[in-house]
Order: sequence, then C-alpha cells, then structure tokens
Amino acid sequence: MSTTNPFTSGSARYLHTMIRVKDLKKSMDYYTRLLGMKELRNKDFPTGKFTLAFVGYGEEASNTVIELTHNWDQAEPYQVGNGFGHFAIGVSDVAAACEFLAAEGVEITRPAGPMKHGGSVIAFIKDPDGYLIELVERK
Repeated sequence: MSTTNPFTSGSARYLHTMIRVKDLKKSMDYYTRLLGMKELRNKDFPTGKFTLAFVGYGEEASNTVIELTHNWDQAEPYQVGNGFGHFAIGVSDVAAACEFLAAEGVEITRPAGPMKHGGSVIAFIKDPDGYLIELVERK
C-alpha cells in the first residue's frame, strides 16, 4: 500500500466541470459567441442518446474547461439545485461585459460593483439553463 499522496506529486490537474444543458445549440452560442470561449470538441453518442461538447479559453492540455452534456431526450429544464454555487470568469472590465451581455438579452442577476465587504468588482449573470456565472474584474 502506497503512503504517497498521488494528488500532491505535481501530476494532478483540475480538468473540467460538467453541466447538463437542455438546448445545446443555445448553450454553445452563449459560451462561444457571448462569453468568447472556443469550442474544443464535440461528440455525439447515439447509443446513449447524448452529446458532449467542451468549451474553454484555451486547449484542454493546459486549461480547465466546461463540459456541456446534452441528453437528447431531456424534455424538462434541469434543476440547478442548491449545492452548486457558480463558475467564475475573469474579465478586464466587468461593467462593459455586463453592458454587452445585457444588450444580448443575458440576465444580469447582480450588476457590476464592488463586493459587499470590499474587494474586487464583480457581477453575476445566468446562462440559458440558469447556472450562475460570476464575472470578476482582473486588470
């Protein structure tokens, strides 16, 4: 039995977060066109009746990405639940990002401004399935 923690050897890396989406086309447009991510890969699994699409700001070999899972037979919207918090994306100007996204019809749940107890300028937006995304100003 090994006493060495394999997660601290330097080879472990956070790869992706998976979320289920009802309308893959709408979600892909949101994450790529509106949030500027790139579609990294997309594969249908006909025997399982689902599609996996990966999006991110850089290649998976060196960046954490989002896996969008689309179950073909899903008729009802997914319930986000109360355990999930949010994704966070760093941008240079949160107010400008909110202005752009609002003009595209994106729901802004918390407008751009400083954190309540001081610190970064942030905002919160919702994706087409109701997942919260925090925008954090990073100069």
